[in-house]
Amino acid sequence: KDLYKLQPTAEGAIQKAAGYAVFNNMGTNLLLVSTARGAGIAVNSKSKQETFMKMVSAGAGFGIGVKDYRVIFVFENEKAFNQFLGSGWAGSAEGDAAAKAGKSGAAYSGAVQVNPGVWVYQITKNGLALQLTLQGTKYYKNDDLNKK
Repeated sequence: KDLYKLQPTAEGAIQKAAGYAVFNNMGTNLLLVSTARGAGIAVNSKSKQETFMKMVSAGAGFGIGVKDYRVIFVFENEKAFNQFLGSGWAGSAEGDAAAKAGKSGAAYSGAVQVNPGVWVYQITKNGLALQLTLQGTKYYKNDDLNKK
């Protein structure tokens, strides 16, 4: 609901998507080290099957602070969604370099494309982030919570 308030076009994009994933993350940056941990859920739009997920992140950079944020993945097709579930996703400089805002028809306004068929929104406590960096981040299934 927070995303839809900030980016009303996101609702239509998610309704048309093959699937989506929502993560709640807490990041800290202390001098030269930044880390983040979080958990979330991925949902197949067609079957409504839910998969519980985790995320971890590490990086380097000068700074200090704590950030509470949400990451929402939108998968345009089954292939992209299934790849995410099967092998997770690891952010990299490649993903950052390929990031671009917008798509024809404004369906993904405010999102960045991190892989073909995969769009990402990021929300912080202060609203939609102006810049999205997923470098050094790994998303993967939570084996403890998913039925085998």
